[in-house]
Amino acid sequence: MPSYQPWCHGNITRSKAEDLLSKAARDGSFLIRASESIQGAYALCVLYQNCVYTYRILPNEDKKLSVQASEGVPIRFFSMLPELVEAYYSPNMGLITHLQYPVQREEEADEEPESNDLPPQLPPRNFSPNDLKDGDQKSPESACKSLSDTYLMRLQHVDLSSYGHILPEEYQMAIQEYFRNSIVLDAEQVQNGCHNLPGLKKLTLTICKNLNSEISRVLPALEVFHRTLDQQLSPGIGQFVSAESGQSVSFRLEQLTKLLYSLEDKAKSSLFESVGYEGGHRKSLIPPVTFEVKQDSLGISMKMFLKVDVESGKLYFKKSKDGAEDKYYVHNKILQLVKSQIKQNVKLVIVLETEKEKILKKEFAFDDAKKREGFCQLLQQMKNKHSEKPEPDMITVFVGTWNMGNAGPPHNISSWFQCKGQGKTQDDTADHIPHDFYVIGTQEDPLGEREWADTVKGVLRNITNISFKQVAIHTLWNIRIIILVKPEHENRISHIFSDSVKTGIANTLGNKGAVGVSFMFNGTSFGFVNSHLTSGSEKKLRRNQNYINILRFLNLGDKKLNPFDITHRFTHLFWLGDLNYRVEFPSTEAEYIVTKIKQQQYQELLNKDQLSMEKNDGKVFLHFDEEEITFAPTYRFERDTREKYAYTKAKATGTKYNLPSWCDRVLRKSYPLVHVVCQAYGCTNDIMTSDHSPVFASFEVGVASQFVSNAPQGGIQIMNCVATLSTKSKTKFFIEYHSSCLESKFEKEVGTALWNMTCWQAVLICRLFYLFKLTPIISDPEYLLDQHILICVKSTDADESYGEGCVALRAAQICYTEFQITLTHHGEKTGTLTGGIQLQTSEVKPTEKLYGESGNSAQDLLIKGAMSHDISNPNYMGMSFQREVIDKGWSYSMPPKSLPQGCKDSKKGGYDVGTRSPTVKKVKTETLLTDSLFPSGEGEKSEMFDNPLYGSMGKGHGRGKDQDHQPRDHLTPVDQNFKTADGETERPPVPTPRNRSFTYSETKPQPPTPVTSHPSMQKKPVVPSHSEGGGSSMPRPPLPSKYRAEPPVTKPRDYRDSSELPIKQRLPARPGQPLPHQRQ
Repeated sequence: MPSYQPWCHGNITRSKAEDLLSKAARDGSFLIRASESIQGAYALCVLYQNCVYTYRILPNEDKKLSVQASEGVPIRFFSMLPELVEAYYSPNMGLITHLQYPVQREEEADEEPESNDLPPQLPPRNFSPNDLKDGDQKSPESACKSLSDTYLMRLQHVDLSSYGHILPEEYQMAIQEYFRNSIVLDAEQVQNGCHNLPGLKKLTLTICKNLNSEISRVLPALEVFHRTLDQQLSPGIGQFVSAESGQSVSFRLEQLTKLLYSLEDKAKSSLFESVGYEGGHRKSLIPPVTFEVKQDSLGISMKMFLKVDVESGKLYFKKSKDGAEDKYYVHNKILQLVKSQIKQNVKLVIVLETEKEKILKKEFAFDDAKKREGFCQLLQQMKNKHSEKPEPDMITVFVGTWNMGNAGPPHNISSWFQCKGQGKTQDDTADHIPHDFYVIGTQEDPLGEREWADTVKGVLRNITNISFKQVAIHTLWNIRIIILVKPEHENRISHIFSDSVKTGIANTLGNKGAVGVSFMFNGTSFGFVNSHLTSGSEKKLRRNQNYINILRFLNLGDKKLNPFDITHRFTHLFWLGDLNYRVEFPSTEAEYIVTKIKQQQYQELLNKDQLSMEKNDGKVFLHFDEEEITFAPTYRFERDTREKYAYTKAKATGTKYNLPSWCDRVLRKSYPLVHVVCQAYGCTNDIMTSDHSPVFASFEVGVASQFVSNAPQGGIQIMNCVATLSTKSKTKFFIEYHSSCLESKFEKEVGTALWNMTCWQAVLICRLFYLFKLTPIISDPEYLLDQHILICVKSTDADESYGEGCVALRAAQICYTEFQITLTHHGEKTGTLTGGIQLQTSEVKPTEKLYGESGNSAQDLLIKGAMSHDISNPNYMGMSFQREVIDKGWSYSMPPKSLPQGCKDSKKGGYDVGTRSPTVKKVKTETLLTDSLFPSGEGEKSEMFDNPLYGSMGKGHGRGKDQDHQPRDHLTPVDQNFKTADGETERPPVPTPRNRSFTYSETKPQPPTPVTSHPSMQKKPVVPSHSEGGGSSMPRPPLPSKYRAEPPVTKPRDYRDSSELPIKQRLPARPGQPLPHQRQ
């Protein structure tokens, strides 16, 4: 697209085009932008009567351009855009109105490069005559002569003594001869189209004469060694590197280098396999760890020792550190951990199963919360190691980012990968517990890819004794991302993609930008983005634009999801890097900021953090979540110390201030109702070669397995969809549905569109009353409940997206469920979509999972993660708990799981999960590993169980295990005054948890009975708080939170198969809405 035309706006977004036209406010105003749906096409946007009309300009096979206008108007073809625009200045060309007033494009201010932001210095390149034809149009002969003179002059200034010994005269003469004569001959060869460069080849052969013979002498020995190590003896290894091969020296050196690397990898693999590996898995690598705890016995505090032996799968209880180890419990007898979150309380209740299948609970107090967390992580690792499941359902991911400041790393960087330093860190007892993935992003990285990869692998090998496999590495100038994985996961990874986007000066330089990698882990998609955004405290808006450009142009993930940006393409998306957002204080407050940092009083500074402010305003990282920051700013330090911030820099234009700021960040965004918990987030203290400190984050992530099932055909019904869009476009819309559980995308045209507009705040309401059914490729309920439907509202005129969102099928686990999701496009909120969803599947017993809910059988209980969490993950909304909800990423109105037959009134039972978050603060208790097992309040203190977040801990009530409370040190209480739609005070129920976590067999739903105490209770149950309801005597699946008691349902309805019920028992239609069609 020619950029010199005033109406030509390049790659601006649709919403930006609408804003520009609205400001013009004249009928006939127009502009042309690039199409968002078809590469190489354009969009003609015309303003008429305060509405924007969009027409696609499409190229044909001959690259002729035509406008898709009104039907019945002859199609005209044009060679150039200016010709097309000139023609459409005439009326009656099929547009809503003829073109009249071109809208001028907004010129962006050029970014001024800083001295430390310049791209890395590139080595001198060989100039060709074409490079020297600027201005004075030299002849080829004179250009070659000038090139020869330039290099001879450079050679004279080279200090040969700096290379450690005197260069042999033979080599000096050869180099001089090449620059004097041969380079001219090579230039002529290039000019004639020959790229053989005989002069250069002759010079390298002369210099490498001895090296060539040495290679021929060394290679046979290396080949013998390689063949010995290679289990599959590969014939012909030496054929491509032998002296008689006739290849160039550079090619043979490359082969030699690859052979040496291969030898190193094979030798290390063989050695580790012999001492620490068996079948590709770790052997005895985590040493036993003993914890000193206290236990109350008859009111007397007694010292005890808990020894965790991960490799043998045993937990020992000892009265002295060196005492007998005759009392222990094996891993499958450890049922549950419940930890107290009361301030200054570091107690932990361990629920065990005895030999006689009785339940035993032991309460211990640890020295501090870190020790308790380390103990829980070791038990988690023990359960993972001895699990008999063929595929994992939970993994841990390390994410690290470091601006290296163009300096190499120090000798020891282990603390970075062990999450040690400031902030939310891990205990020393977890040092040897490896993560499943390591994702490392660097900026201003001076090392080569191989050197950095070997460095990281070496550090991890020293920590874990595991030789990690490289999934991918991608570099844009000095911005790099590398992903390493445990060897046993290598075959579970597929569909690997990588890409980069430049956002430097004029979006053409790669000194700023992003690199990304995506892949599938079994049935779960992951995306990772490492970015280095524009620097400078005053360039906040430029950073925002960098973010938008990366969203739009970073090409990762499933190519079928073209309408969706990267924030919707992955189950889990992690964004890391030097985002360069600063603390927005005046430069005169520099010393005040440093004082606050020394006092560890960060909150006042975080209130002025640009990223947090822009994120809260919805301008960047919409619906992303970031763990609470409890560490000092990571920029800008004096090198070789972490005690002093260097916040001033002398420049030619004066003193520049770089106030201490949290430039280096890790954020994440996940689909609704999935499992993700942040276990660590902080920075190191002992890595000081750069002016930035490395930042680390550790996550526990739920993953889905690849699925093969013979379940009968099921269906997904979606109905009553209403999309409300904020747009100024006048067009028709349709809805597209995408999912990995569908064979192809599904489209449905919108029935009705209503248009409301006030002062250019236009709202378009699209209604679709039809019921339609999506047919999944696999109908197994356990598979479907892990799936998500991506929804895209698109225009019929330009086939462009006006908003995208995501619905979790898990929300419809029980019966028909209403949903509301926020629609976004290119990182900004564009509207909302409401509707209903219902699943039609068979009922089967789900497989056992390592986290989430458990069943009623004590033998089936498996240990949960190192921290209790709510697998519903309200983090998807990108906001922490607060009393005033500013933005809702999604919400569902789901009935309590205890009433499977008759769904509650969605308006009364509905709630907004945006009103709570897994980062809820000051929680009294936190259920840690698996779920509720024993009757309410059985032998437990109220401080451990009397908590509205968890409910009573009985089999019949079954609540409390899956609350997602990321363990923070400073927590605030949950809002107990939640108001329902009818004004009553009620605690909002939590979305139905992952079915993957169930270990019971689903039974036929039974009508609820009057509230009674659980028959198995032997002790008085905990008295529920004012926001709780009583229990029910019928066995039912565990619930994640308490809810207000409901009266018995007189006419139960089962919407799993409404077609088999009388018509009076089906879901009542909305006013003016036809009844849903029956199942097909």
